Amino acid sequence: MLLLNPKALLLALPLLAAACGFTPVYAPGGTGSQLHGKIEIQAPEDIDGASGSDAYFLVQHLEQRLGRGGSAAYRLDLRLSTQEEGQAITADNEITRYSVIGTADYALTRQSDGKVTSSGTVRNFTGYSATGSTVETLAGERDAHNRLMVILADQITAQILATADLSAPAE
Repeated sequence: MLLLNPKALLLALPLLAAACGFTPVYAPGGTGSQLHGKIEIQAPEDIDGASGSDAYFLVQHLEQRLGRGGSAAYRLDLRLSTQEEGQAITADNEITRYSVIGTADYALTRQSDGKVTSSGTVRNFTGYSATGSTVETLAGERDAHNRLMVILADQITAQILATADLSAPAE
């Protein structure tokens, strides 16, 4: 009856996870602790209309999550694209809601041997209303772009921490 006891099962769960090779990302020796503060984040290459403030906020949010690259053993290269699409159109042909769609390509490269340890593409969107005053619409647009950069930074961080191959280079 030990297996049917929920408390016993909860206590055994970490042991079962350890037995299958699971290592928490932020545990000592985990990917998160190995990479924190060791990534030099490059300013994103602008493709398809991403603004300078989008690039700034993306780098800022990535540095908050991954740390600043003081002793940069890795380099993170980025390509950023954003576009706006009208979503709600009135009978008078006025757009009242916009979606901001962002795509970021990334590649994490080990500086010592140039090996790409993680790469991929993330894509997401946010939206804002254009029904208020000009000031409200501009504030909503700026906030939507900032929120999008937070989402993209979170996705990039999660994918890097989940997929990075940090094995030592062959000598």
